[in-house]
Amino acid sequence: MDELLVLENGRIIDPSSGVDSVGSLWIKNGKIVDAEDFVPSDARRIDVHGCWVVPGLIDMHVHLRDPGQEYKENVETGTNAAAAGGITAVACMPNTTPVNDCAEVTRYVLERAQGCRARVYPVGAVSRKSAGKEIADYAEMKDAGIVGVTDDGLPVIDSQLMRRAMEYAKSHGLFVMSHSEEYALSRGGCMNEGEVATRLGLKGIPNAAESIMVFRDIALAELTGCHVHFSHISTKESLDLIRQAKGRGAKVSAETSPHYFTLTDKAVEGYNTSAKMNPPLRSEEDRQAVIEALADGTLDAIATDHAPHTELEKDVEFDLAANGIIGLETSLSLSLELVREKKIDPARLVELMSVRPAQILGVRGGSLAPGDVADVTVIDPDAEFTYNVNMVVSKSKNSPFLDRALKGRAKLTIVDGRVVYQL
Repeated sequence: MDELLVLENGRIIDPSSGVDSVGSLWIKNGKIVDAEDFVPSDARRIDVHGCWVVPGLIDMHVHLRDPGQEYKENVETGTNAAAAGGITAVACMPNTTPVNDCAEVTRYVLERAQGCRARVYPVGAVSRKSAGKEIADYAEMKDAGIVGVTDDGLPVIDSQLMRRAMEYAKSHGLFVMSHSEEYALSRGGCMNEGEVATRLGLKGIPNAAESIMVFRDIALAELTGCHVHFSHISTKESLDLIRQAKGRGAKVSAETSPHYFTLTDKAVEGYNTSAKMNPPLRSEEDRQAVIEALADGTLDAIATDHAPHTELEKDVEFDLAANGIIGLETSLSLSLELVREKKIDPARLVELMSVRPAQILGVRGGSLAPGDVADVTVIDPDAEFTYNVNMVVSKSKNSPFLDRALKGRAKLTIVDGRVVYQL
């Protein structure tokens, strides 16, 4: 007989069911169950007084680097880092070596994910080898297990190919994730265009490099009727476009990452390559616009864009350094700052980090209703700690948040009814 697990005295926050109250959550056979069906003496009880009990967090934008770049990260280490951050499921991007543009690679990723501490949902490539020349075979990849398509890390420059990709994806019940970047404006740039870049003598990337492609892909979404999801949105102009598109009823959604509402391009001072990413950290005006968009529903999700790199790839001249930072272990803590600052409430945080990602990906989760899968995150909102290099679970250590004092973290991570992480 499987163990009955009861999380007692926690604040249960489940926006999908309209629940926000102190009580107990019962779990059996990998499902949320109704307490009335069981005798209490059967249960393993965990007192989570003072903690939030929420649907398992889902990160819909993660680079696991497997296959081909396992020296940076692999499926096991990446999901271990996710579990330590309270994340019960990740969607992994296809820019691996080889690119996930076929069923064989999709199956490889899912085989590697068996028995790991978080669920893994592969996202396939829009084009073969992500070269932007020929559409990949979405049908075979969907049969193998992909949930969507993207050439993340690379924009789809050819508008006709992007249109056909949307039509093909829609016909197979898939959505398209857009990496919105106009190369003609961003090429050669390495940080946000502005005063800091000028002072440091670095070539900048203007906001328009992102917003122009957001505009195009909104137009194509409206033309094709395909669901388009905008990745790692960083600029006020892009957010204005997405807000307007949603107002017209366009089938679009969007995410941002914690670094875009926590840091600005001033973090690059001193040629800090830990603060180098694509899209780059933007201005304070953009940061405030991102926070506003998280609050008003323009943005649907907080996703890390977890991008592990080795020290050798980061400890070089700024313009030569690899783009990206790790984020699975700090995402929750940084996002809780928005709650403490009263920019969003706890229920909205759960929507952004669990409910909407599950809906967009079309996967189970995002709910604590009886009968739902028992993917649960228990959050201690008052836990204080300093994130240091010795704490990092990921294979790579490239974070601008090292040695930062943080507040709030996962106390328990539960996947399919099984405790996979305990603080």
